Amino acid sequence: MNTSLGIALLAFFVLLFAIALWSRGRVRNAEDYLVAGRRLPLSLSAATLFATWFGAGTMLTATDEVRDSGLRATALEPIGAGLCLVVAGLFFASRLWRMHLITLPDFYRRRFGLRAEILASIIMVPGYFGWIAAQFVALAGILELFWGIPFGHGLWVVAGIGTAYTLLGGMWSVTLTDAAQLVFILVGLAVLAVTVMAELAGSGPLWTALSRLAEGMPADKLTLIPTENFASFVGWVSVLAIGVLGNIPGQDLTQRMFASRTADIARSACVIAGVAYVALGFIPVLSGLAADVLGVDTGDTATLPALAVALLSPPMQIVFVLAVTSAVMSTIESAILAPSTVLSNNLLLKAWPRQPLLRLSYGATLTIAAASLGVAYLGRDAYELLETAYAVGMVGLFVPLTIGLYSTRGGESAAIAAMAAGILIWGTHLALGWEFFGGPWLKDIGLPQELAATGFGWLAYEVMAHRRASGVAERTTE
Repeated sequence: MNTSLGIALLAFFVLLFAIALWSRGRVRNAEDYLVAGRRLPLSLSAATLFATWFGAGTMLTATDEVRDSGLRATALEPIGAGLCLVVAGLFFASRLWRMHLITLPDFYRRRFGLRAEILASIIMVPGYFGWIAAQFVALAGILELFWGIPFGHGLWVVAGIGTAYTLLGGMWSVTLTDAAQLVFILVGLAVLAVTVMAELAGSGPLWTALSRLAEGMPADKLTLIPTENFASFVGWVSVLAIGVLGNIPGQDLTQRMFASRTADIARSACVIAGVAYVALGFIPVLSGLAADVLGVDTGDTATLPALAVALLSPPMQIVFVLAVTSAVMSTIESAILAPSTVLSNNLLLKAWPRQPLLRLSYGATLTIAAASLGVAYLGRDAYELLETAYAVGMVGLFVPLTIGLYSTRGGESAAIAAMAAGILIWGTHLALGWEFFGGPWLKDIGLPQELAATGFGWLAYEVMAHRRASGVAERTTE
């Protein structure tokens, strides 16, 4: 098994490097490297969006959360993340595409000014470290389980491979390897779904599997939206809001909008990828619930790999490992490229304006990968890393992006105030370990601190926008 798996993984990575090397010929300038020359058709645009987001969050960590907490844990993954793509497509993609940007902080510069661009970049870049680290941790665990590679060594292997073929071709490399990896993901999901359903159904018809799953689970685990008390409901809404809103001001998402050939393609690709994300995301989620009914003991292993070991034949285990590896690697390469694009284009280029942007992009890619590897060694829970990364965008960047895109109200001071207020309140609560706004004094209200931070960001924006409008009115009168 280990030998066969080793050969399969080696062939898989050779294929990815071959695609990355071939795509390198398409990179003639920085725009090709960063946004694929703005030439992606709908098929590639939708494929890279889906493959980028369908990583460790849905395949591994969210499945474990659902097994522990039930369907309510799907608020973040896959429901929140999938709806985020749909909302982004319907309300943001066309408007942003028409601005012909390279990075999302470029929007903040054009709409609000240089300081807003720099602050948005500083907020955005570290928000990716946890997301990338979660992918490193998840895939290193898979390599340890199926191939016997020590976890610490596996982190280096995963980081090295993901960084290498991101460097080779930039957005073209990421997009084309995403398309190839999507095939493995879909095949692996199909194998997993059929196998779990067949085990649940036993000797009966296949459609009886869901009935057995429902009968074998406690009722509270089958509750999608908790309503036992107001606090639990508000908490669920907060997690959903983080998933839906937190990723909209993300470079990984908007970079694919900018790389699309037309505004219509950018919008449609987001919607298609979002619908597919929610639908296919429930395959690993329901498999996680089935683990208890089937009596699969995972021990310290993630639920899906344990299911694969218990239920799949050795050849099908190889298919499963390739599917998980594809899902996670596609996310890794995209997640590394996104913040490195911001770091090079919006920060490093200002410090070294005479340096070629392409060279700065290569250095930024290595820097982001190294920083994320350091976060992975901190050993924090992967799901917590994901949730924290999502919240950064929601509390710090969503308000000025949304208001600024749809309104001329407010300027640089309003945008900076909104970012600063949201990040300050969120960061303070995070540092103090307070889940609800106000900590021990206001915890009975049950207002999640992420929603409160976003609300205060909006309030700060409106206050500064009003002051600006009042000042303009006074000068006009004079």
